[in-house]
Amino acid sequence: MSTSAYHLTQPERRTTSVVFASPHSGRAYSSAFLRRTALDEQSVRSSEDAFVDRLFDSAPEAGAPFIKAGVPRAYVDLNRSEDELDPALIDGAPRQGHNPRIASGLGVIPRVVANGQAIYSGKLSLIEARNRIETIWRPYHAALQASLDEAHLMFGEAVLIDCHSMPHEAMDQVARRGIRRPEVVLGDRFGASADGAVVDRIEAAFTQAGLVVTRNTPFAGAYITQAYGRPGRGRHAVQIEIDRALYMDERLIRPNRNFDAFRELMRGVVREIAEIGRADAAPLAAE
Repeated sequence: MSTSAYHLTQPERRTTSVVFASPHSGRAYSSAFLRRTALDEQSVRSSEDAFVDRLFDSAPEAGAPFIKAGVPRAYVDLNRSEDELDPALIDGAPRQGHNPRIASGLGVIPRVVANGQAIYSGKLSLIEARNRIETIWRPYHAALQASLDEAHLMFGEAVLIDCHSMPHEAMDQVARRGIRRPEVVLGDRFGASADGAVVDRIEAAFTQAGLVVTRNTPFAGAYITQAYGRPGRGRHAVQIEIDRALYMDERLIRPNRNFDAFRELMRGVVREIAEIGRADAAPLAAE
C-alpha cells in the first residue's frame, strides 16, 4: 500500500507527558487490497474503529502528540505483536503454542473482521505478511516508542492513552438491569500497565463528562498496553474503549446525529486527561 504507515501530529508546544494514539482508525483501503479481499467495502470496515481519530484529534491543542494509523486494521493490526502470525492464513507461518487471538483469526495480519467474516478467499505468503510488518507495523511502533521516550525524558514519566471503540453489543453481558449501561471501558490489565492513580484520573475525566465507566471487563487491554505499560518505571498505558452507538451508526459506518456534540464533549475529556501529565504537575512516578 502506498499510504503512510501512520500520521503523527505534534502540539505547537509539548506541555504534558500524555501521548494519545489510535491504532485501529485507519481507513485508507487501497484498490489493490479491496480487489484482494473477499468482502465488500462496507463489510471489510466492520472491525475498524471508525472516527475514533476524530474524537481524539484535539490532543495537540491540549499540548499532547497524537499518532494514528495510516492503514486499516483489516490490513495490519497494530495492537498485536509482530510475531502473532496466523498459520491458517499465512502460508509458511511458524506454528506456535495456543494463542486465542490467532485461533480466532485476529493475528497481526487478520484473517477475519467482525462476526468472523473471512477477509480473503485463500492464503497469503509469508513474504507478503513480513512486508506488511516491515513497512507498516514497525514504523508505527517506532514512532510511538519515540513519542513515549521523549515524554519520559521531558517529564520523568509517560502516559499512553490507547484509543479504541467497541460495538454497542459488547456490553450486553456486562450491563445490569436497573443500572445505567457502561459506555467507556478502561483497560489497565488489572493494574499491570498503569498506576491506579493514573487510571483514577482518566476515569474521573469521563465521569465528569457524564459518561458511565467500567474497568477491564470485557476489555483489559491487548498488546499495546502489555508492551508499553511499565508503571514501576514511570511508563503508564491505558486502553480506552468507547461505545460506538454514542456517536455513529454502526451498520452504515457513518457519524450519527450526535457526533458533533459527542466530539465536543470528548474535547473536554482529552483536555482533562492531558492535565494528568502537565509540565507544572508533580511527576506521577513520585505519587
